[in-house]
Amino acid sequence: KDIDTVRTALKGQEAMAYAVADNRSALLAEWDEPALVAQLQGMVAELREAAGFLEEELRELTGEAAEDAPAPAPQPRIISVGPGGFLRQGPGDQQAPIPPAPPRRLVPAKPSPEIADKTSLLDLTERICKWPMGHPGEPDFHFCGEAVNPGFPYCVEHCGRAYQAQLPRGTRRPPPPLPFGGPRVR
Repeated sequence: KDIDTVRTALKGQEAMAYAVADNRSALLAEWDEPALVAQLQGMVAELREAAGFLEEELRELTGEAAEDAPAPAPQPRIISVGPGGFLRQGPGDQQAPIPPAPPRRLVPAKPSPEIADKTSLLDLTERICKWPMGHPGEPDFHFCGEAVNPGFPYCVEHCGRAYQAQLPRGTRRPPPPLPFGGPRVR
């Protein structure tokens, strides 16, 4: 039998472009299944296989049941593991997006009874003493909350602790010694 061929006078890159376009058109084409079945049934088995069609595929196209054909063995599923042990998803493995959570109603937290009457960070203004009481990690941490000394961030008592007058130069203690004998002089 003869096989149809196409000869052109194209050369070089034009010939390559034509070959790519010809192969691309095969990817975009669809089969006329009744005509395909008629042609495949008219071929001998060797030619059918040379054309890329097996007996099972011909039976699928014609809708015939396979005679004593063993069930195909289950194929192993290949899973790619990415950095950190996370499974990579293939196109068929993608899950539907998780729907967003319903909006939460913002309700102010009710303070615990031991700090209910104490000044919190949200209560601070420019007229309230900002001296911290306790450690920020402790549950009863709060601020002084008294009226400020005008011009300062703290009340009179805490201004006395924060701002201490310097002693005259003659009565000051000497500074502590520097570690490792002090700086090097060259």
